[in-house]
Amino acid sequence: MAFVSPKLSLLFICCYLSLISAQQPYVGKDTTNCGVTDVSKSDLGYLYNGLNSSCQAYLSFRSLFPYNNVTSISSLLSADPSQVSAINNVSQTQTLETNQLLLIPINCSNSGQFYQSNTSFLAETDDTIFTISNNTYQGLTTCQAMLNQSGNSSTTKILAGQTLNVPLRCACPTKNQTDDGVKYLLSYLVQSGDYVSTISENFGVTTERTLEANQQTPDNAVLYPFTTLLVPLEEPPSVSQTISPPSPPSSPPPPPPSSSSGTKSWIYILVGVIAGVFVIISTVFCLFLYRRKKKSDPSNPNMVSETFEAYDVGKKFEADESEDFLESVSSIAQFLKVYKYQELVSATDNFSPSCWIKGSVYRGNFHGDLAAIKKTNGDVTKEINLLSTINHSNLIRLSGVCYHDGNWYLVYEYAANGALAEWIYDGNSKVLNWTQRMAIALDVARGLDYLHSFATPPHVHKDIKSSNILLDGNMRGKIANFALARLAEWEEEGGEFALTRRIVGTKGYMAPEYLEHGLVSTKLDVYSFGILMMELVTGKEATEFNGDEKTKLSDLLRDEEENGGDQEGLKKFIDPSLKGKYPSDLAKFMIRLIDRCIKKDPTARPGMDEIVQSLSRIVDSSLAFQAKP
Repeated sequence: MAFVSPKLSLLFICCYLSLISAQQPYVGKDTTNCGVTDVSKSDLGYLYNGLNSSCQAYLSFRSLFPYNNVTSISSLLSADPSQVSAINNVSQTQTLETNQLLLIPINCSNSGQFYQSNTSFLAETDDTIFTISNNTYQGLTTCQAMLNQSGNSSTTKILAGQTLNVPLRCACPTKNQTDDGVKYLLSYLVQSGDYVSTISENFGVTTERTLEANQQTPDNAVLYPFTTLLVPLEEPPSVSQTISPPSPPSSPPPPPPSSSSGTKSWIYILVGVIAGVFVIISTVFCLFLYRRKKKSDPSNPNMVSETFEAYDVGKKFEADESEDFLESVSSIAQFLKVYKYQELVSATDNFSPSCWIKGSVYRGNFHGDLAAIKKTNGDVTKEINLLSTINHSNLIRLSGVCYHDGNWYLVYEYAANGALAEWIYDGNSKVLNWTQRMAIALDVARGLDYLHSFATPPHVHKDIKSSNILLDGNMRGKIANFALARLAEWEEEGGEFALTRRIVGTKGYMAPEYLEHGLVSTKLDVYSFGILMMELVTGKEATEFNGDEKTKLSDLLRDEEENGGDQEGLKKFIDPSLKGKYPSDLAKFMIRLIDRCIKKDPTARPGMDEIVQSLSRIVDSSLAFQAKP
């Protein structure tokens, strides 16, 4: 038997005891970059350091379509639907409310170095490791863990129809925790607004114990959405702990003062009244000065947005729909008209099918002036705030709002010729000629350039697509639907990208760095715009560009470089409805511009200012071509 020195044995014993008693480190923001793993944290999973090799554990999961009933959620997480149904007190087929928090009992076991609960997922088109881990599984796994499980730590590319192994994040109590009475660990999914203290309170645990379980201290107890926090439990969790507690009742009124202290109490009351009056007068005076400054400084559109946000319009309207309040908001917001619901009813003939445009959008006639009226029950305050601060002819204009019976109604300028999508590939009998297509592309580019560089503050649209480009009576393009728009302030602060774990957009238009890593920048819009230009040139939908069309584009560019171009290849690429009525040299120039816009590396894509310049030259030359006999 080999001799082991006493010092080495002692070191081994100390390390072993340290491992047994160690808690699990909180993962933090590490999952935002799939290519980086930190083994000192828990990117790859919670360490196998518990007293038992397997145990009963719990996950939390929030219902989101299509995983909005017990059956679909249980299938996704490989859980027992009868147990999920019982612990959450819901039937297996009941459609759950969006974002409803569920408890998922699972068996957690070690897989060598880590604890995990295993499941599998069948990938679909446009799925990435990043979107699966953060969107589908909401952070119950990490992209690093999925890549490690597959034995491939260098790429996030996957194929439609590919079955992926998904290790879910769970853990068993350590010896110290077991000795302290902990029997279960809950992998709680953190969302915005969560704090360690509130999570602990909901599940009947002390904040100190939860901090210890995640190797956190009060000084570094920062939580990030789409991460898991381990909650140590002495008893199994219950559905009552997943429901946010009601607001605490108002404090009872103080008892009446005794006669001996009556004089002193009246002094306190008088001082309080005087102070209250002073605060009210000061507030009114400041508001007066603020409004005067806003009127005298039209060059600062950000002031309007701040005023609108200060009133928290969405919440305030829900609490008070009175005519007086609506009028008061209208007077403060000035840039918008606040409609009465009856006005919208009259303008749309009671929302008649004859006025229906598409989806929840209706055409309204206000004394001869047409408008588009969009009904929605979501939170539109961000869109209202953005549209109130921008003013550009190529961005759709919001002219008014209405709130009634739990629904918002947004009144936009009317685009007589509908969405661009209807003119490209929806079988419209009318066909856009080459010059019209280039002019529309230039309109969109100018709108995006304004949004990226001149709006205050700058924004990324995040959902540029042909159905979000509207055409007015003169066939001028206008960008619409700012529901997903996001501030681009980080670029002014020296960074190029922001990170998000929630991937939302339209398949075919989303940039690869956004799909794979959640990177957001103005170059995301540039990529989508490149796909939009390809639709304009080819007459085909974005969903068709994953294969043949991009291959044709690459072949055309290669042939252009090597042989000076192939007219037959160009004809196959260009929309046949143009019937050859386009300048081939400009078409090639356009194809090279598209190729630059859809580069995989976002830093290799041009800015919208450069694109505007290129398209301006193309439009000028196209007009000259069109003028030829």
